[in-house]
Amino acid sequence: MIRVLLADDHSIVRDGLRRLVEGAGDMAVVGEAADGREAIRVAAEVLPDVAIVDISMPGLDGLEVVQHIHATNPAVAILVLTMHEEEQYAVRAIGAGARGYITKRSAADQLLRAIRKVHEGGRYLTDEAAEILARRMGKGALGGSDLDSLSTREIQVLRSLALGRSNREIGEAYKISTKTVDTYRSRLLKKLNLRNNAELTRYAIQRRIVEP
Repeated sequence: MIRVLLADDHSIVRDGLRRLVEGAGDMAVVGEAADGREAIRVAAEVLPDVAIVDISMPGLDGLEVVQHIHATNPAVAILVLTMHEEEQYAVRAIGAGARGYITKRSAADQLLRAIRKVHEGGRYLTDEAAEILARRMGKGALGGSDLDSLSTREIQVLRSLALGRSNREIGEAYKISTKTVDTYRSRLLKKLNLRNNAELTRYAIQRRIVEP
């Protein structure tokens, strides 16, 4: 049996994943987590074969979870499951140590194939994610753009601002204060040499962090 950990802050998503995994016949859910810190703790306790990790979680975000689990328990195959298809998330997930990257829009059988593939030591990418990584490699490895100077949380705040969310909404989503959100906003403006939210939004669209 493939022992699976589910890390997603939405209980309805975890419920659906649990039914899918346990209905496969060759897999079992051995742990669940609703935030980043809990995911790290549970992974250390149950030592799953595969950890399915959502990128956007409160507390420590998913990429920080991927980095920590990969560093402390490299035998755990990590599969990032996310609603984000943007270039930066795919690139950073693989760079952080994930063996697979799949979106929540993927079909159920595709997720099961991904779990089996990463458990066997392989990698699993959707066609879109593979194209993204190939494009970045063609530009010269995984670095080189101003986006690479941003932390994962900064990219998340940038995306949220570009989607028109308020500081309060962003703070609630990531369990941080509105003051901290404003600090991230100021840092983004400075790092990207932009002046206001309108320019942040334009930048996010141009860099495909959000769709127009």
